[in-house]
Amino acid sequence: MLPATNPLDIHSRLASLDPEVRRIAVMNLLDSDEDDIEDLFLAALQDTDAKVRAEAARLLEGYETHAVVAGLIGVLEDGDAEVCEAAALSLSELKEPPMGDGLLAALPKAKTTFATAALFRALRELRRSEAFAPALAALNAAASEVRCAALGVLGYLKNNAALPEIARIAGIDPDAEARRIAIGALGFASDLAAVTPALKQALQDNSWQVREEATATLGKLLAADAIDDLIAAMADPYWEVRIKAARSLGKLKARAALPVLIDALGHEMSNLRKEAAIALGEVGDISAIPALEKALQDTDPDVRKLAQLALNQILK
Repeated sequence: MLPATNPLDIHSRLASLDPEVRRIAVMNLLDSDEDDIEDLFLAALQDTDAKVRAEAARLLEGYETHAVVAGLIGVLEDGDAEVCEAAALSLSELKEPPMGDGLLAALPKAKTTFATAALFRALRELRRSEAFAPALAALNAAASEVRCAALGVLGYLKNNAALPEIARIAGIDPDAEARRIAIGALGFASDLAAVTPALKQALQDNSWQVREEATATLGKLLAADAIDDLIAAMADPYWEVRIKAARSLGKLKARAALPVLIDALGHEMSNLRKEAAIALGEVGDISAIPALEKALQDTDPDVRKLAQLALNQILK
């Protein structure tokens, strides 16, 4: 922690001609008992030196007032990337929904991709219903960064009216990360029929991250009519996808998956063997007992432990 300094010293150093002295003085503000600390931070956001502005923007993350939100929004258009990033990160730490008023008002005024995406990221966890319409419209933005941030807002709001548009984006967006986020956002759906086709389609995506997200989301939704698709995903060339597929098949208690899960219990990758053991325990079919008993001799102690737990589940 920086040493405490008296207020007069901080004020004089904030007015120093040396920008490094001003920057350190901004850092010292956190240990000051001065009544106008917030005002001093906001003044530092307008400093002529970018390092000072960035320091002030970073340190304002814990100040949730309308004045601070307005100040941070103002520097989203700063010519220095470090300042913009610091302001965006501080805004993203907002926890109080009323603070979203300034963010919502700033959205239509944002002039850059960075600023628009930052505002959506800040709005995400505030779960403001007023953000629904602009986020939905932003799914057609030219910049993938904005589309991704808007998808995050919609995923947190969990408004079923967004499902058709999110499902469309999941299938056609040119950016793999946007497709992945869209697939994850479908996980709040209460109407499986509205999203299962998009999730099944995503299992054939050319990005393994999208396929991985799809296998996980299908399990989260307990999409029983996707069991055959998840079984097929157990042959995916990427182990990350196979692990999530095994996990989802276990959640679904899919007896049809017993052959592929038992086969995975003998895979060379221990992480896949662990997931297979867990899944077999959740399925709970006695036909898995011989394979699980064999796994009690596995070279990996975690696999042995999970195999025993699975046996306990089946035999209880």
